[in-house]
Amino acid sequence: MSIRNLDSLFDPASVAVIGASERPFSVGGTLWRNMRESGFAGRVFPINPKYKELTGQRCYAHVADLPEAPELAVICTPADTVVDLIKQLAKRGTKAAVVISAGLTAKQKQAMLDAAKPSLLRILGPNCVGLLSTHAKLNASFAHIPARPGDLAFVSQSGALVTAMLDWAEARQIGFSHFVSLGEHADVDFGDMLDYLASDPHTRAILLYIESIDQARKFMSAARAAARNKPVIVIKAGRSAQGQKAAASHTGALAGADDVVDAAIARAGMLRVNSLEELFLAAEILTRFKAPIGDRMTVLTNGGGVGVLAADAAAAHGVPLAELGQALKHDLDKVLPANWSHGNPVDIIGDAPAQRYVDALTALAKHPQDTGTLLFIQAPTAIVPSTDIARALIPVIRPEGKAPLPLVSSWVGGPAVAEARALFTQAGIACYDLPEQAVAAIGMLQAYGRNQAELAEAPPAELLHNGSTPDVVRVREIVRQVLASGRDMLTEPEAKAVCEAYHIPVVATRTVPANAVAAGDEAARIGFPVVLKILSEDISHKSDVGGVVLNLNDEGDVRAAAQAMLVRVGKSHPDARVEGFTVQKMVKMPQSQELIIGASIDPTFGPVILFGQGGTAVEVMKDSAMALPPLNAPLARALIERTRVAKLLHGYRDVPPTNLDAVVATLMAVSQLLADVPEIAELDINPLIVNHQGAIALDARVRVSAKQPAGAARFAIQPYPAELSETIDWRGQALTIRPIRPEDEERHRAFLESLDVEDIRMRLFYSRRTMERSELARLVQIDYTREMAFVATVPDGAGGEKTVGVARALADPDNVGAEFGIIVRPELKGSGLGRLLMDKLVRHQRAAGTQQLTATVLTENDRMRKLGHALGMREAPVAGDNSTLELVLDLQG
Repeated sequence: MSIRNLDSLFDPASVAVIGASERPFSVGGTLWRNMRESGFAGRVFPINPKYKELTGQRCYAHVADLPEAPELAVICTPADTVVDLIKQLAKRGTKAAVVISAGLTAKQKQAMLDAAKPSLLRILGPNCVGLLSTHAKLNASFAHIPARPGDLAFVSQSGALVTAMLDWAEARQIGFSHFVSLGEHADVDFGDMLDYLASDPHTRAILLYIESIDQARKFMSAARAAARNKPVIVIKAGRSAQGQKAAASHTGALAGADDVVDAAIARAGMLRVNSLEELFLAAEILTRFKAPIGDRMTVLTNGGGVGVLAADAAAAHGVPLAELGQALKHDLDKVLPANWSHGNPVDIIGDAPAQRYVDALTALAKHPQDTGTLLFIQAPTAIVPSTDIARALIPVIRPEGKAPLPLVSSWVGGPAVAEARALFTQAGIACYDLPEQAVAAIGMLQAYGRNQAELAEAPPAELLHNGSTPDVVRVREIVRQVLASGRDMLTEPEAKAVCEAYHIPVVATRTVPANAVAAGDEAARIGFPVVLKILSEDISHKSDVGGVVLNLNDEGDVRAAAQAMLVRVGKSHPDARVEGFTVQKMVKMPQSQELIIGASIDPTFGPVILFGQGGTAVEVMKDSAMALPPLNAPLARALIERTRVAKLLHGYRDVPPTNLDAVVATLMAVSQLLADVPEIAELDINPLIVNHQGAIALDARVRVSAKQPAGAARFAIQPYPAELSETIDWRGQALTIRPIRPEDEERHRAFLESLDVEDIRMRLFYSRRTMERSELARLVQIDYTREMAFVATVPDGAGGEKTVGVARALADPDNVGAEFGIIVRPELKGSGLGRLLMDKLVRHQRAAGTQQLTATVLTENDRMRKLGHALGMREAPVAGDNSTLELVLDLQG
C-alpha cells in the first residue's frame, strides 16, 4: 500500500494485546510479558474475556470495552476470530495491527484486508513473530529475548530466523533499531518496509532476509529509493540449484530464478550476501567506510604472516592488490627500515614503534592513485601497546576538516588489542577481528560500489547503441503471422529476420525444400564452404540431433550431408515435421569467441537478459550473467564484466581485444526488442561470433506468446520515459520540457545555486542554495514509477543545456496522492514558465492514475497561491499551523 500509518505500527501511543494471557509459554502470555517488560511508555490494554485483570491491570473482554481506541493492536487469537477483530478495530479507529495468528485461509485473509482498507488500518502478518522497535521501547513479539538498541533494521520473511538472529546478535552485542517479522505479508511487505526505513532517522542500514518477492516493480521501486539513502543488504534464500525446466532455448534453461534475483539486487543498488556472518561484515563496512571505493587494495601490516593471509584472501575474493609505484616506494624507503617488504603487502616489520605506523600511512596517503583501498593489519607486540598505535593513527585516518582515508582495519588478537579496536570503532573506522574478514568486507564494498553505479543509470526503453531505428513494423508482422499460423517458435530464417530488423548482424541464410539436390544447388550459388541445417518447427536445438553440419566444401558433400541428416532426424524424431534445409555461408572469423545473448521471462521480475560464453556446451560451462532491462551502454558493459569470458574478450597473448562495442550494441538491441514487442517470450542468439573486427549471429531462435509476457510495461524497472520529452518555441528560443536524468546533476546544481534564498524558502522551506552530493543525487536519480520531475531547459550558448525550471511530484506507492513542488529561475518569474511546467505535471499525473495533487505552501507565498487558483486548486488549512496552507487538486473527478 504505502507508508501511511506505519508510524502507528512502530511508534504507537497505545497498544492493545488481544489474547493476552497469564499462561506461561503461551503466545499470548509471552506477548503480554514482553510488552510489559519492554519499558514501553504508552498505554497498554490486555483483552481477554477469560480474565478480569492481568498482572494487576484491568483486562477487557472486548475491543468495544476499551476506554479509547488503541493506536496499535496485537492479535494472537485463533484464525477464525481475526476478521471480526479487524472490523471492530477499524470501527474504533485503530491505525495498525500485528496479526500473530496463523492458519488463515485465503478467503479469511482477503476478508481481513477488505475490513481494514476503508480506514487504512495497516496489518503486519498474519503468521508472524511480531516486531520490536527499540527507540520506542516496543516489543510486540513473542521473541524469547529483547533486541539491543542500535541502528540496524532487520526485516525477515522467516519468523524462525528472527528469533535465531536475535540470539546470534545478542551474543555479539549487536544492536537494532527495528526487528520485523513479515510473516505472510498480506499487507505490509518488503516494499512498504523499505519505504519506511529509508527515511527513518534511527536506521543507518537495512538488512533483509527474503524468501520470495511479490509485486516486482513495487519492490524494485522501493529498493532503489532506499538504496540511494542508506545501505540495503540482502540475504536471499534459495541459492541451491533447482530442477532444470524444459525450455525451448538455452537462455530458458540457464535463467535460474536465483540468477535473476542477483540481477535485480545489483540493479537496485543493494548488496547480496550469503550468511549472517557476511551480513554484519557488510553492515560494518558499508556504514563506516566514507571514502570513495577503490578498485585495488594495499595492505599495511607489522607482520609478514598476516599480510600473506590477507593477500591469499584477496585472491579468493577477487580483490586486486595494487602495484606500488616508484614514487611511493621512494617515500616509503625514507621512513621504513631497509628490510621492509618493498612490495604489497607493505610489511613495516614487527618492531615498529607508533611513529613508524604514522609515517608509513602518511606516505601511502600521499599516493591515492597507487594504493586504492587501504587495509591496516596490526598484531600485538611487546614493543609498543596497540592502544598507543591506535591513538597515533586516528588523526591520520580521520584528519579534521579533510576527507577520511579509504581505510579498513583488522586488530588481530584478543585482550591486547581490545582497547585499540574500540578506539577505532568509536572513531567510525570499519574494524574486523581477522584479516580474512576485512578482505571479504572490502570485496563486498567493491561489489556494492558496482551496484550503486548501476543504480544511477536510467536508460530509456528506446535506445540503440548506434542510434539507428529498428524496423518494428516488420517484426510485428512476422510475429503476427507466426501466431496466426498456430506456432509459437519462429523458424531460423524468421528469427534472423527479427535480428536484422534490429540491426544485429546475421549470416545470410537461404531456405530450400527437404531435397538433397536442391540443397547442393543452393550451396553452389552461395559459394563454398557452407553450413547445412535442418529446418523444422519441432526441432529447436538442431545440433543435438545431428541437424547441423559445418565446413561442406562442394555440392557432393552437401547432398551427402543432407541425405544423412534426413535419415538421422527421421530415426531420432520420427514425428517431427521437416520443412526443408537452411544453407548459409561458413563464417570464419580468426581469433574469435563464441558468445550467447538471450532473453526470457521471469515469473516475478518479467523480461530478463542473459549474456555469457556461447556454443553447444553453453549449459555445461554455465558462464553467464543476467540483467534486467532496459539497458544502456554502461549497464551492458557491467553485464559483460560479470562473466568469466569477459577476461578473454579483453585480449590475451597475441589475441587482440574484442570489439566490445558490437557486443554492447547487440545487448541494447535485445533490450529494445523486449520493450517494443511484448509477444517475445524467449530469445537466443547463439553463437554470436565476435572478434576485434565485429560480431555476427550464426544462429537465432525466438519463441513468442500471445499472452504478451514482455513489453516495457512488464519491465521490473520503469525505463526513462523519453517519450514525455517535448520541445516548443518559447520566447524566441527552443524550450525543452523533459523528465530529469542522472546526467542533469551538475546542471541542477547550477540551477539551485542561481535561485534566491527567499525563493528556496518559499518553495522548499529550505535555507541553503547549496546541497550535499547525496541530496543532489537524490533529486536527479529518481524512480519514474512513483516520482516524476520535469525540467525545463534552454540552449546555454555553448552547445549544451541550461535548466531554467523544475516541477516535481512524489506519489504514494499506491498512487492515491502525490505531493508536488515547482520552482523557476528568478529572472523568469511571471513569464508563464511555471504554468507550462505545472500543466505538463498535471497531465502526467492524471494519466498515471494519481487521484490528488497536494502541496504545502507558506501563506505569504502569493505567487504560488495565484498559480494554484489558475490551475483549479483549492486551499485547505493545515491543522495547528497558521503559517502554511495546503493546495489541493483532484485529478480524476
